[in-house]
Amino acid sequence: MTEVHQPALEPGREFVLTVSCEDRRGIVHAVAGAMLEQHLTVLDSQQFGDPSTGEFHLRMHLRREGEPLPVQELEAGFEPVALRFGMQWRFLDLSRRHRILVMVSRQGHVLNDLLFRTRTGLMNVEIPVIVSNHEDFRALAEWHGIPFHHVPVTPDTKPEAEGRLRELIEEHEVDTVVLARYMQVLSSQLCAELPGRIINIHHSLLPSFKGAKPYTQAHDRGVKVIGATAHYVTADLDEGPIIEQDFRRVDHRMSPGELASVGQELEAMAMARAVRWHAEQRVVLRGRRTVVFD
Repeated sequence: MTEVHQPALEPGREFVLTVSCEDRRGIVHAVAGAMLEQHLTVLDSQQFGDPSTGEFHLRMHLRREGEPLPVQELEAGFEPVALRFGMQWRFLDLSRRHRILVMVSRQGHVLNDLLFRTRTGLMNVEIPVIVSNHEDFRALAEWHGIPFHHVPVTPDTKPEAEGRLRELIEEHEVDTVVLARYMQVLSSQLCAELPGRIINIHHSLLPSFKGAKPYTQAHDRGVKVIGATAHYVTADLDEGPIIEQDFRRVDHRMSPGELASVGQELEAMAMARAVRWHAEQRVVLRGRRTVVFD
């Protein structure tokens, strides 16, 4: 496979700033002024004032002119503005690739898509480790040169399995855990430990068609639309804040197998967008909702 990675960015050259605070006048002016003082050019800026909460959200893509600027210096220069407006804020140096640990069971369509997009440079992420409760995708991981860890899970061994997962997250300096059709429920404790750092994908036939063979159930009921939902994981199963959804119209001519094939395509695409947006700091998590800057 030909790799087509984008040229690596120089550290201290391009940044993303995200801001959330109480909405009031003068925020954009103050932020833009602070960036000007640091000799930063605004390449893109998106903002949203939420009338339902009174909150203001901002995402800026910035480029440093002149000498590169360490992110620590940028943060120190911005802190007075952040304090004045009571901001929750974060700078991301785009030279650093987001590190994701991918978990998978026995369906590999989402994993394979993420591997392809990562290897070919379509997403600015890296996959330092793959974890599975089955051995099915060891050869695929090894072909990509990625360490594969088989961590079996039973009701009795679940605490030990999640302990091993914690070790791998720390060992590989993982930013985000991606459940690429990982068919085990994570404990409430683990979800609480990693808020906003676990992303899951499921078909959007839930909750209508749960359990085995959901696409057969959907076929039998004559569904007209199927889809996929990517969301952050919380203790409430498959009910975490939604990042992205995709859907497609279907009809009576399609077999359960054809419905499942379409569903898998939608799952892969929705997850890819969710991971990319999350890694590029486009998603603002606010309670049970998200604000997504595309």
